[in-house]
Order: sequence, then C-alpha cells, then structure tokens
Amino acid sequence: MSSWIIETIGSAAAVLGTLCWLPQAVRTIRTKDTKSLSLWSNVLLLATVVLWFVYGLALGAWPLVIANSISIVLVGIIVFMKCLHG
Repeated sequence: MSSWIIETIGSAAAVLGTLCWLPQAVRTIRTKDTKSLSLWSNVLLLATVVLWFVYGLALGAWPLVIANSISIVLVGIIVFMKCLHG
C-alpha cells in the first residue's frame, strides 16, 4: 500500500476520532448536565489520548499529534465539567 494512502487513512481516522468528542463537549458546556457521564471512563480516555499524543510526538506523526491535542482539550473539558458539576 502506498504511503499517501496510509497517511490518508490515518488522517481520516484522526479527524473522525477527534470530531466524535465535539458534540459531547459542546452539550456538556451548554447544559452543564454531567449526571449520565462516567468520570472514570472519561479520565481513562483522557489518559489514553495523552499517551497517543506523546507517542505521536515521539514518532513525529503530526496527524496523531494534532488530533490528540484537540481530543485532550475536548475530553479535558468534559472531565473538568464532570468534576465541577458532578
């Protein structure tokens, strides 16, 4: 498989994986309703995206770095709001 196809697939996965957290973060900010959200699931997810971010930095894989830096912000907002509003 050619390298541009691999990069395209990786970039598409990074974009989709990042965008999936945007609606939840926006809803959490707007409603401040976090009752149905699991704190520990989101903390584990935050740890996961931080590790993927570090891994991407180590490899110089910018789609991983960019996507996971955005995911860190979005999931971080969700965790912060869950801690703030229960």
